[in-house]
Amino acid sequence: MPGETDTPIIEVRDLVKNFGGVRAVAGLDMSIYPGELHCIIGPNGAGKSTLFKLVMGIQRPSAGTIFYQGRNVTRLKPFERARLGLAIKFQAMEVYQELTVFQNLFIPLRRHHRPKQIPEQAAHLLEQLHLAGTEEKLVSNLSHGQQQWLAIGMSMAVRPEVLLLDEPTAGMSPEEVSETARIVKDLNAGGTTIVVIEHDMAFIRNLDSRTSVLHYGKLFAQASFGEIEQNEDVHRIYLGTM
Repeated sequence: MPGETDTPIIEVRDLVKNFGGVRAVAGLDMSIYPGELHCIIGPNGAGKSTLFKLVMGIQRPSAGTIFYQGRNVTRLKPFERARLGLAIKFQAMEVYQELTVFQNLFIPLRRHHRPKQIPEQAAHLLEQLHLAGTEEKLVSNLSHGQQQWLAIGMSMAVRPEVLLLDEPTAGMSPEEVSETARIVKDLNAGGTTIVVIEHDMAFIRNLDSRTSVLHYGKLFAQASFGEIEQNEDVHRIYLGTM
C-alpha cells in the first residue's frame, strides 16, 4: 500500500466531465502511486472509462486538474501524454488481423529499439505475454484471449510508465481470465504502474490489489479488494447485483 508521503504518479483533483446535461465525472479526487496495481470497479455509467479518456487527454475535462508525476497535464494532447509515459489499451482490440504477431509488434517496438534489436525484444515481450513462438502466426489465427494479450503487448512495447487497461478480460474464457491475471501481475512486478477497469470480479479478486469503487462519477470507496468485498454499501450499489 502507498504511504501518505508517497508522491502520486497520477492524481486528479475535483475532476468534472459533463456531456450535455449529464455529469459523467462529478468532482472526482483520486491518486495512483508509482509501481501500483490498482483496480477500478463500479456500475455501468459510473464514469470509469470516461476517467481513462480524461487521463489520456482523449477528452477534455469540464473542470478540475490532472497531474502526472507532479506535472499539470490537463491541457496536454494525447500524444504529448504518451511521450511522457502514459499508455492505454481499450476494450476494443486494436490489433491488425491480417498481419503476423511480429508485424503487429514491430512498429511500437521501433520507438525505443533499432530494427536489428526488434526480433529479440519481440521474443522477450511475447514470453511475458505467454505468446512465445507465435511471431509468424497471423493474428486472425490467434484465440480471442491471445489477441487481447497481444494488444496489451503492443501497449507495453512503447515502455510506458503507466498502463491503463479498460476491461482486458472482456469475452475471455475463465481459463483465459486466470492467465490474464498472471500476465498483468507479472508486468506490474516488472515495474509498470497498471490501472485496470474491469467487471469480472474473479479477475479483480485474483489481482488482489487496492481497489476504487466509482459511483455516479465520484469515488464511493477505496480499500484492498478483500475489504471492498466485505463493504455492505458496495454490495448494495454494485457487487450484490453481480
